[in-house]
Amino acid sequence: MTVGKDVSGLFPDVLKNMQTEDLEQKKLVYLYLMNYAKTQPELVILAVNTFVKDSEDPNPLVRALAIRTMGFLRAERIIDYLCDPLNRALKDENPYVRKTAALCVAKLYGLKPSLVIDNGFLSRLHEMIADSNPMVVANTVAALTDIHKTASTAHPSVPSSDPAIFNITPHILNKTLIALNECMEWGRVAVLNALSRYTAQDEKESEHICERVVPQFQHVNGSVVLAAVKVLCFFRFVFNGDFTKQLVRKMAPPLVTLLSSPEVQWVALRNVNLLLQKRPDLLSNEMRVFFCKYNDPLYVKVEKLDIMVRLANDNNVDALLSELKEYTSEFDVDFVRKSIKAIGQTAISIESSAERCVNVLLDLIGTRVSYVVQEAVVMKDIFRKYPSTYEGVIPTLCANLDELDEPEAKASLIWIIGEYAEKIDNADELLGTFVDTFTEESYQVYPIPISLVRPLSHPFLKKEVQLQTLTAVVKLFLKKPDSSQGIVQRVLDTATKDRESPDVRDRAYIYWRLLSTDPGAAKAVVLGHRPPISIPRTTVSPALLEELLGEISSLASVYHKPAETFIGHGRIGADAVQRKGTKYDHAFAQKAFRTVVAGQQAENLLDFDDVPAQEVPSGLAATRILPSTPAAASFLSGTSTNPLDDLEVLHLAVLVLGMGRWVAHHLVTPVLVLVLMPSDLLIQATKLKKIY
Repeated sequence: MTVGKDVSGLFPDVLKNMQTEDLEQKKLVYLYLMNYAKTQPELVILAVNTFVKDSEDPNPLVRALAIRTMGFLRAERIIDYLCDPLNRALKDENPYVRKTAALCVAKLYGLKPSLVIDNGFLSRLHEMIADSNPMVVANTVAALTDIHKTASTAHPSVPSSDPAIFNITPHILNKTLIALNECMEWGRVAVLNALSRYTAQDEKESEHICERVVPQFQHVNGSVVLAAVKVLCFFRFVFNGDFTKQLVRKMAPPLVTLLSSPEVQWVALRNVNLLLQKRPDLLSNEMRVFFCKYNDPLYVKVEKLDIMVRLANDNNVDALLSELKEYTSEFDVDFVRKSIKAIGQTAISIESSAERCVNVLLDLIGTRVSYVVQEAVVMKDIFRKYPSTYEGVIPTLCANLDELDEPEAKASLIWIIGEYAEKIDNADELLGTFVDTFTEESYQVYPIPISLVRPLSHPFLKKEVQLQTLTAVVKLFLKKPDSSQGIVQRVLDTATKDRESPDVRDRAYIYWRLLSTDPGAAKAVVLGHRPPISIPRTTVSPALLEELLGEISSLASVYHKPAETFIGHGRIGADAVQRKGTKYDHAFAQKAFRTVVAGQQAENLLDFDDVPAQEVPSGLAATRILPSTPAAASFLSGTSTNPLDDLEVLHLAVLVLGMGRWVAHHLVTPVLVLVLMPSDLLIQATKLKKIY
């Protein structure tokens, strides 16, 4: 059984060995039953008498083992026989049996909630919070918390008066705080997780809770430490500024200690990163702790870089820049690139350090190392943050034009040349080199979640270098119209004849129309004021940050994603989530198609003729034609098995929106259609697996 072999055929023979006096043999028999009870539901009923008998055994280990096993079996036929033994176990004189029975109530609630409520098990659990044994209290709190989550997930609008809802009162608070320092480590985690939901009534009570929780920072178990941090990380009810600063100082050492263990270092870093987004001053004096070691894995180094940038301030920025400059000589190219980006981020976030960061970047450009120079063009962001401040470095950047062969680096330098074209004497010559190779630039792919679209059929493609070249040349023309008429005419003519990228062609048409009709409007659009950029304080939305902080020390805080994005709601697993997703595929397909059919007539921005094209019906006029096609009928009924049929339906749907001949000509894969759909339809369409 432990090596993966199916031994369910021995179920009747194993049942005969249940009534043994040997405790070790009984444990093995019970383990076998827990593994194969679902495959033999008719035979498991034969074990009920032995379970009931063992629940009254003089040995408390046997009594607890019987209760635990009955709770694990999850067989419908045995649930009703569990109530009487469980009721006795909740009142057992031995605390080990009581704490086991408390967790069994939570398991039983997951199977049949009405049975738990009708037998008064929830009321008994609330009474057990006042138990004299701290482990019983901890397990009772864990059981009530689990029942609370199950009830809230199954019925989000359940009232607070429902018996399944675990409301922590001041009386319960005092009992749990007393048991906190006496129970085992996992019991402490359960108690601390429950305390994190409590709302203090006043400042005095909040300070009292903090004082009782702070000693848990010294615990050897990292989960206990993080659970204690979770209780205090919000500081929602501590109004004393001095007391808050004391708590922050006490939280720093245990968090630093967590980083000393290589096994949990990355998990600790992810949690620390999340905490710093809420409390940037939490580890403001611990910058050196996050300096990268030579033997750190890349994923650990990347996380440390992110944390160091968050901790950067006027006091430690010199040490940070010195450390980042050292990292640029590492052999790991990816790490070097991220280190150079960190220098640029530091310059943007700390204004007083910008000049020092620029000097470091100039030193790196002087090394003439290809990938170092490519990343050093990150100074584009510095120019945007501090316009007209560091123009003296532009000649150095332009001198390294031949070193650039990556699209992002080229696009950055092109932006700099276009932005400061009036101050660069040979700007037309520099941009001319990019215009000469305009049609040779490759696509720059912007990554989106791979779960939506396969990379090879990625719809969100932009020719970033071509777009920047186009904009930079137009800027040059607006600033130096006399000397750049030829180059702007050449790039616009090339871009409008480019049949590969609709993005480039659209922008070229817009610029051409602006320049030919209203040069003043073109100058206001292209050379308009742009707000300075900044580094966001958080990587997630404020609401999601609060949710993730409530899940500190769990996988949600490691992935920086809500739990429901990688596990099923409530107690359903990944297989159930997949079945649930396929259940709504057809509904999404019908809704998406109806949205297209009901679309109003849209103007074709690429059709410059005065008379619109009349080859195909558009808007509501096409609603009488589309449903009559065989492909549309199959698509709506969910019986389509041929991908080409789906392609035909989508093709017609785009024509309904008025996209006309242009889209029809460029319709290579159904995925490309999604780029042209309305946003609400796009969101729905990405859920249709058959389209991809």
